[in-house]
Amino acid sequence: MAMTELMPMLRSLSCAKKLHVMRCLVSDLAQDESDLPRQNLSTLLVNTIKNMTFEEAIAYTENLLSRKDLEDSQLESEIAELVQTLNGARGFFVCFLTGEWELADAPSSSIIRALQSAPDTIAELLVKNLAMSTAMAIFHRRAGNEEQAQGSDRVARRTSLLIEKIDLAEVREISAQMYNSAIITTGEYAAFLEKWGYDAEQKQAIANALNHVLANG
Repeated sequence: MAMTELMPMLRSLSCAKKLHVMRCLVSDLAQDESDLPRQNLSTLLVNTIKNMTFEEAIAYTENLLSRKDLEDSQLESEIAELVQTLNGARGFFVCFLTGEWELADAPSSSIIRALQSAPDTIAELLVKNLAMSTAMAIFHRRAGNEEQAQGSDRVARRTSLLIEKIDLAEVREISAQMYNSAIITTGEYAAFLEKWGYDAEQKQAIANALNHVLANG
């Protein structure tokens, strides 16, 4: 099928289905005598992932994690490509940390390696996710919403586990900055904590969570 015929068909598909079709076609063309069709599709595939919206990244992650036919190496490659962009990384974490995924409670080495490939993108997101879920657990309990509080606890627990396993200097540095801002209410992340209106109890809980991360780093 010519690229001119393929493009209209791809536009009609959801992002996840579009990427699945393109990956299948790249695989089918692997033995083609000419590399040009495969190169064109590979370039299109990479550009599609780079241009994903936040919402598309959530849907794409859900599709990835639901598939039973992916080898660990394929899953690693897919996630590594996805988290290179901010939208991709944000969408991945929202889906991965909040969903009913066994992998989120015991992340595989392939997922850890994929995340380690994008330290500049994921470091701040992980620390902010830990801070926000920790503070939200307190907010929900004050409101009498124990089920939602337990959901926030799970996100915090999963995020802390990822931070520990990823073991990146970039994450430790931002964790230390966030910790200092939570303790002394000034510094790099004071504006972030102020923006969300966290009070003394919530800031102390954030500091405790980050101190645990730093102690285990």
